Amino acid sequence: MNKKVLKLAIPSILANITVPLVGIVDVGVSGHIGDAVAIGGMAISTMLFDLLYWNMGFLRIGTGGMIAQSLGRRDFHSVMKVFTQGIGTALGIAAIIFVIQYLYIDLALRFIQCSPEVADYARQYYFIRIWAAPATLSLFVFKGFFIGMQNAISPMIADITVNVANLGLSLVFAVKMGMGFKGIAWAVLCAQYLGLLLCILLFLIYYNKLFRYVNLKQSLRLKDMGQFFSVNGNLFVRSVCFLFIYVGFTSLSAGYGDTMLAVGTIMMKLLMLFSFFIDGFAYAGEALVGKYIGAKDSVGMKISVKVIFRWCFWISLISTIVYMAAGRQMVAVMTDKIDVIEASAPFLVWLWVMPALSTAAFVWDGIYVGATATKWIMWGMICAAVLFFAAYYTLHPWLGIQALYAAYMLHVTVRSLWMYIFRKRAVYCKIS
Repeated sequence: MNKKVLKLAIPSILANITVPLVGIVDVGVSGHIGDAVAIGGMAISTMLFDLLYWNMGFLRIGTGGMIAQSLGRRDFHSVMKVFTQGIGTALGIAAIIFVIQYLYIDLALRFIQCSPEVADYARQYYFIRIWAAPATLSLFVFKGFFIGMQNAISPMIADITVNVANLGLSLVFAVKMGMGFKGIAWAVLCAQYLGLLLCILLFLIYYNKLFRYVNLKQSLRLKDMGQFFSVNGNLFVRSVCFLFIYVGFTSLSAGYGDTMLAVGTIMMKLLMLFSFFIDGFAYAGEALVGKYIGAKDSVGMKISVKVIFRWCFWISLISTIVYMAAGRQMVAVMTDKIDVIEASAPFLVWLWVMPALSTAAFVWDGIYVGATATKWIMWGMICAAVLFFAAYYTLHPWLGIQALYAAYMLHVTVRSLWMYIFRKRAVYCKIS
């Protein structure tokens, strides 16, 4: 079982680790070509797309869980039905995004507290990157398909290609060609379409025989998309709740000034760095649990869950040691502004405790998705989001901005406890 878990987890980790590294480079480029205002502009503009795309994360997550179960049943008609429904939904959502793009950014910047200079940077980035929507959303579906088919290599190749291209093009466009902040956005746009073309090529190479199971007319009928929307509707609500937390964190940080916004942006990138390691095992849980449930193999499912958590314990411990030993140096990699580096010092302790508090939340997410127990994920996330804001406003009078970080840690702790408590009713009952 260790071999099966690592075969899925390691490629996903190798792919995932390039995601925060690109974010770090983008923030670093912003910090080196400008100042705290440029870093803030990157934070706000990135958040605008997180509002759009993280809500659509169900296109990857839900697709992967349903396809894994269909594969376990050896039902390839269902595999291609889910894939077709995912691509159709992705392109439909992209069309809506194009229609509402001006309305969206105007409304968003009315509610986000930031300086006019930061808002101007955000608009420059937004109106370039928005044209990547069809590629970005379709990539979600392709990645979900590959993971559901127990194939972690193809999404690894795609992710590494996209992120390395993004990284390289950011440096070329923004620095070497002198395009500045806009160059970062152009790099994202080009990298996303490159990734989509690569995924199409990988699909044609490895899964061309599945085309005979495609029935577009049947797959895209509203009546036949009931399960797809049911599973993914719960995941959509979960993503909305997470974004309330993320947007709340960024917006509340901005209320303390541009320097604290820059610190909050850097801290969030470093917090997410750990999650991308753990997510590799969450993907393994999603793929294996879904497959074992589809095959009605309760023994295999339970063993895979135990093995995954065993590996994640060691990753959590190692991550804590790294954060304690090199937290300040990691901040310095992302900015050379002394005021930002010094201002980050009181917040580094949160990096030390985050792995222990959040590991279970990330892993259980993948396991629940593999079991398509998305209703339980949704309600747990709703509770966590409510408690995040309740904790911040309760603790703020005594802790100030530190209450923001305490509230974030509380929300991941609540998610971990919720999914542990309900694991038998939500997951194990599927094949008991």
